[in-house]
Amino acid sequence: MPHTKRRRLVTTVVAVSLGATALAACGSSDDSKADSGPVNLTFWSWAPGMDKVVDLWNKGQGKKDQITVTFKKQASGDSLVTKILTAHKAKSGPDLVQAEYQALPTLVSNGAVADISKEVGDARSDFADGVWQQVTLGTDAVYAVPQDIGPMMFYYRADLFKKYGLTVPTTWDEFAGTARALKKKAPDVDLTTFSANDSGLFAGLAQQAGAKWWTTSGDKWKVAIDDAATQKVARFWGGLVKEGAVDNQPMYTPAWNKALDTGKQIAWVSAVWAPGTLTTAAPDTKGKWAMAPLPQWSASENVTGSWGGSSTAVTTDSKHQAAAAKFAAWLNTDGDALNALAKESGIYPAATNAQTSGAFTSPPEYFSNQADFYTEAAKIAKTTAPSAWGPNVNVAYTSFNDAFGAAAKNKSDFVTALKTMQDATVADMKKQGFEVSQ
Repeated sequence: MPHTKRRRLVTTVVAVSLGATALAACGSSDDSKADSGPVNLTFWSWAPGMDKVVDLWNKGQGKKDQITVTFKKQASGDSLVTKILTAHKAKSGPDLVQAEYQALPTLVSNGAVADISKEVGDARSDFADGVWQQVTLGTDAVYAVPQDIGPMMFYYRADLFKKYGLTVPTTWDEFAGTARALKKKAPDVDLTTFSANDSGLFAGLAQQAGAKWWTTSGDKWKVAIDDAATQKVARFWGGLVKEGAVDNQPMYTPAWNKALDTGKQIAWVSAVWAPGTLTTAAPDTKGKWAMAPLPQWSASENVTGSWGGSSTAVTTDSKHQAAAAKFAAWLNTDGDALNALAKESGIYPAATNAQTSGAFTSPPEYFSNQADFYTEAAKIAKTTAPSAWGPNVNVAYTSFNDAFGAAAKNKSDFVTALKTMQDATVADMKKQGFEVSQ
């Protein structure tokens, strides 16, 4: 999968000792951190080709500013979060880190990343509101600069929709109707599958519906994974699985690949990075797919969720936070840097001005039949709903995989599985010492 895809994260390998504090006070770059003379920074990232993008800085803006960045390739997901927290505990962290959005509350709560609002606050206009919110955590602080995003979309086999006389659904009610209509016309074909092996998909669907799983009030966290919005999503998909209107098998398996490639599944609720996955999963159907906005809960709405994405954060261990923030802003807002990131790292940029320029002026090769692919993707990205992550996403995601995996397999109640997910998350937070209200 592309590196933009969301991964689970580890929060408790390094003990959280915040007690009642929801978000620990974090260091910020100030006059005492001002840099003069040559500065050397270290940057941890997993993105492929990032070394070439860093070279672009070192030979250009970095040379002019006397700020040299050394890139050190890291493992992604759980491994990197653990390594950052371990290094911070030893006061030996790097200057900059790549951080997935759902990992930021963990890094903030552990005091590992700095508030760089004074240095990068002006960059807000480069990003959609829902994207910028992911690096502020709903506060006045700015804990990172957005890098890439994964706005969610609806992908479908245009040729088979035509064959079966189907209309692209614009609402979730229409989506359900389309799934049922297809089953009547072709009983051995599924519109799509509900997969419980990637929690990011369900999280994004809940986000679109208006869910805010973690929020803070003073020193307390509120956990609302089983809120009304998420229950609506769970009930919707659970109902379709129970009646057999959609499949209940996991994604990313040989069987799933074959179903996509042979037309046994003719749609996929995914994100902007889907073309890369389809290229591998369904190579024989290249040029037969099309992309449309995600169905809405109400015809009057226009909102999407996100599935994946990361940011560039400055650590509190850095002795040169102002210089590090300058590089983070350049990396994610400069036109040349963004073009290089698209070319070398294969990202879909968070910065709105880059989403229809450079590498994104022509469609992905797999979607060569849809010339406006990235124009439409940019419009959809602007409608991304705000997200709300907490300090133990890993526990919630693991519980989802277990509870929803069993519910999907057995075609049992998804709302009950959601309650299991809520209870496991709250219990873990209390165990860690957080004050939690429900």
